[in-house]
Amino acid sequence: MRIYIYRGGERLVDKSGVGQAIRHQEACLRRAGIATTDRWTADASAIHVNTVLPDSVAAALAARLRGRKVIWYGHSTMEDFRNSFRGSNLLAPLFRRWITFCYGLGDVVLTPSEYARDLLEGYGLKRPVYNISNGVDTSYFRPDLSLRASFRKRYGLGEGEQCVISVGHTIARKGLPEFLELAGRMPDVRFLWFGWTDPRLLPAEIRQAMETAPANVRFPGFVDRERLREAYCGADVFAFLSREETEGIVVLEALACGIPTVVRDIPVYHSWLKHGENIYKSSNLDEFQQIVMGLLDHSLPDLTPAGRKVAEARSLEAVGERLREIYQKEQILPASRPSLPKRHVGAL
Repeated sequence: MRIYIYRGGERLVDKSGVGQAIRHQEACLRRAGIATTDRWTADASAIHVNTVLPDSVAAALAARLRGRKVIWYGHSTMEDFRNSFRGSNLLAPLFRRWITFCYGLGDVVLTPSEYARDLLEGYGLKRPVYNISNGVDTSYFRPDLSLRASFRKRYGLGEGEQCVISVGHTIARKGLPEFLELAGRMPDVRFLWFGWTDPRLLPAEIRQAMETAPANVRFPGFVDRERLREAYCGADVFAFLSREETEGIVVLEALACGIPTVVRDIPVYHSWLKHGENIYKSSNLDEFQQIVMGLLDHSLPDLTPAGRKVAEARSLEAVGERLREIYQKEQILPASRPSLPKRHVGAL
């Protein structure tokens, strides 16, 4: 039996976390020994839907007509739609109604965290909602000191010059304004933001903030996974100031690569990231500055080994086995092959 991974609209989300999640799903299933397809085949038992575009609704309805199961990934919430693109705050209530309708077409809804599951259930969804990590390729994203020299050369970092990075769309929700203010407070440190958003979609205040960014800030734009891994392994600190997430794939990638990491203390991290144990968290800009400085001068304890363990618990292999368990429970796949021991699937 196969799982049909629907790729309609993928081009529109290719450079986002949703695009990455689609690629992860295919890898997770294959590593768990579950065949996938990019079209309907006679042995396709279910369809994965990841976007909330009109074509996704049509694909879900077509699956129902075929008598196949619909697995809808709940990547989006009203909360993370806010503070993103022009007009998003005004449209947020309508967006909530739309995604509730979309997810309601699924036989099963999967979402990346307990926090996101609680939000979706609060919308009144009547379908089973499971939280399961998007996963991270820990065999690819791993500590590699040999990449530090190439990273520093690529971005012209001088001898002894330190560098803080962040990754994501250049939008307010991702914490871009605070990142720029933090850079302004630390003029002797280089700040790089990896990621790109079409300027036509950005509010005027974000475009202006980028145009007037401090001199120590650079925007390399969207980069492929090879360059991103180089950045995680070559920079000194990963600072993720995002105000709202359903999980944060880039946080998993950073932890997997062993870069000292600080995130905003927001609800999505409460159940699996612990301040001072496997990551650092901050509630305001003053705390961010103190933690970043402590990581740069090594006055704070090194939490990277513990962070790597968090990533390993959410490896593509572990997530693939968790998917198998859910699909067997929901009778999407037959319970013919025993799952791996529980220690392999963890709290995903």
